Amino acid sequence: MTGRLDGRVAVVTGAGRGIGAGIARLLAAEGAAVVVNDLGAEVDGSGADTGPAATVAQEITDAGGAAVSDGGDVADPEVGERLVRTAVDKFGALDVLVNAAGILRDRMIFNLAEKEWDDVIRVHLKGHFSTTKPASAYWREQRNAEGHYRLINFTSVSGLYGAPGQPNYAAAKMGIVGLTYSCANALARYGVTANAISPGAATRMIASIPTERQRGTLPSDDERSPDNIAPIVAYLASTASDWLTGQVIGARGYEVHLMNKPEPIRHVVSNGPWEPDRLADLVERVFKPAVS
Repeated sequence: MTGRLDGRVAVVTGAGRGIGAGIARLLAAEGAAVVVNDLGAEVDGSGADTGPAATVAQEITDAGGAAVSDGGDVADPEVGERLVRTAVDKFGALDVLVNAAGILRDRMIFNLAEKEWDDVIRVHLKGHFSTTKPASAYWREQRNAEGHYRLINFTSVSGLYGAPGQPNYAAAKMGIVGLTYSCANALARYGVTANAISPGAATRMIASIPTERQRGTLPSDDERSPDNIAPIVAYLASTASDWLTGQVIGARGYEVHLMNKPEPIRHVVSNGPWEPDRLADLVERVFKPAVS
């Protein structure tokens, strides 16, 4: 029986638990060889444990797939380099990079410590950079405009809609959107597509948010399973998705949706320098109905 990803090689970060683990398992079940990376930290980024990544890799190999584990910190550029090198050395190539690793340090902006800002930005934004730079350098070296290479990043509705208690996380996740757009434009000539997933699932990270627990919005049924995010990632990882790049795709339960890109929706113009009162009047008359 053949799989959609036969012969392809993937690196998946944050793959020891939750969404990342489900992605790693499905990519392997579809035929990909997988480098399973996870620091094994707590939700807030503290601690380390190589066990989760090793367990997922073992599950894959026990099921007849090909996988190796790595317990490194993705925000360390040396680890990013190592993940790419491991894929090439162990499996002969790197076709797919999935950046799913992340942490939370939730606070309202007026209570947020500098370290809580820095740690979240480091794991998310620098973590994406640390893996994407060596992966993109490898793809560029291949000089293959039809290489079917894939960069799959992870953003969040916390950034897209502005979660009030997650200013650091929201900023990082919107930064990832910008990074994705930039990579889609920069790497297309080398056969690379770049897209970002905005997931919704019952994970450790979601369960750690007090307001979500209070609202009772964390059903434990199959619809909220982290594994429901994996199928769209598997499609993006396949050679069939060459047509799709530079997009944000939402995945939640049994629903997948294509997000719109920011674009002007109303405008006002002048035939010369703005007179402040006239500008104020036009902005209120033209813009206000669109945001009310």
